[in-house]
Amino acid sequence: MSLSSVPTVAASKVLQKHHHGGVRLGMGRTKVIIMGAAGRDFHNFNVFFRNNKNYEVVAFTATQIPGIENRTYPPELSGPLYPKGVSIRPEAELSELVKKDGIDEVILAYSDLPHAEVMHRASLVLASGADFKLMGPKSTYLKSKVPVIAICAVRTGAGKSTVTRRIARILKSRGVKLVAVRHPMPYDPNLASQAVQRFATMEDMDAARCTIEEREEYEPHISMGTVVYAGVDYEKILRQAEKEAQIILWDGGNNDMPFFTPDLMITVADALRRGQEAGSYPGETNVIMSEVVVVNKVDVAKKEDVELIRSNINKLNPKAQIIEAKSTIKVDRPELVKGKKVLVIEDGPTVTHGQTPYGAGTVAARNMNAKIVDPHLYAAGTIKETFDKYKHVGALLPTMGYSSQQIKDLENTVKATPCDTVLSATPINLTRIMKIDKPVATVSYELEELTKPNLEGVVSDFIRKLRK
Repeated sequence: MSLSSVPTVAASKVLQKHHHGGVRLGMGRTKVIIMGAAGRDFHNFNVFFRNNKNYEVVAFTATQIPGIENRTYPPELSGPLYPKGVSIRPEAELSELVKKDGIDEVILAYSDLPHAEVMHRASLVLASGADFKLMGPKSTYLKSKVPVIAICAVRTGAGKSTVTRRIARILKSRGVKLVAVRHPMPYDPNLASQAVQRFATMEDMDAARCTIEEREEYEPHISMGTVVYAGVDYEKILRQAEKEAQIILWDGGNNDMPFFTPDLMITVADALRRGQEAGSYPGETNVIMSEVVVVNKVDVAKKEDVELIRSNINKLNPKAQIIEAKSTIKVDRPELVKGKKVLVIEDGPTVTHGQTPYGAGTVAARNMNAKIVDPHLYAAGTIKETFDKYKHVGALLPTMGYSSQQIKDLENTVKATPCDTVLSATPINLTRIMKIDKPVATVSYELEELTKPNLEGVVSDFIRKLRK
């Protein structure tokens, strides 16, 4: 059959399947679903889709974080093109939504995924009939009026927070006024109230009803006297932060790419998870984009693993400076841990979607010959659900606290677990938000660079260039 013999209606249907500048020829706005986890998804919507008449975002889907689906991205944030807001659905409904709503494009807009997991999601989307896309810096970066140092990671749990605190201390020692802008964690149902959040005191966190995960990230900064911004609308957050900072510290979470154009980008790799620097999304992207890569935990890793990671970094980004470092672990009350039966509480995201079987608390307990009590048998409610979902988690209790009920379940799990001491390796003071009926020892950890150049030299060079 010749092309000229194809019926006109059929030919028009073929043409309608082709896109041009976000508009399907002859069919109006391109229908989109954004896959997310209450962070990058909202940012991508705000900066690219919110006022873009070529697209219609039909829904967000949500995963990774408990209880963030079945909400609505509200009209106050979604803009005039979305007077009823945008529905947020569980990711499990994705294939059904694509087919039911005639979706043209699905955007993956969350992170901390092995490359294979990205393609599993792509395969599902393609089999459902839609295009699968990722959005990069050109579409999603915001430009700051003041310099930005971005600290990102290859995977959650690599030790990014210790690097961020180290850089903050170096900047403060040089008299630089800085503000930390944290990757979003808007988990409260009232998203409109979280558009722009500023935290300068512990009471600010209480007033905002921060989850445990939020507190783990904000409290160390606040304790150092650093103001933290976070929220949903990062254009507004950036413009407000610029007014009180000489340098903005992008404190990247969930190993995502920065939201702001960085003037200096530093990525943290985990020496205990070799291959992730070249096998995770967007961790590999972060390595390629960075001027500096910190390989952390080298003191407890195998020499051949560190060498492999260095080799991968050199192949991906030959110009990157590589700094080897360790996390120095301290326990404030060692007499409560040595030889005792302990319940280890670890940072939640590190051991859940960060996929690490243990953290600093477990290392400290082992170093002090403590007997670690497994809390799996004593898990209450949503904590049991967490163990069921993340089967790799070892004999420890992750600090899950995304709701008041989950904090209560965490408290009940601690209460039910037979131990002499609770060994807390979360960055926050848990006793501020829950009752613990046992003695508590606290694990702290700070970065220590082992090679040159070190972060002191990197930051000094950066400041020197700014002042020229």
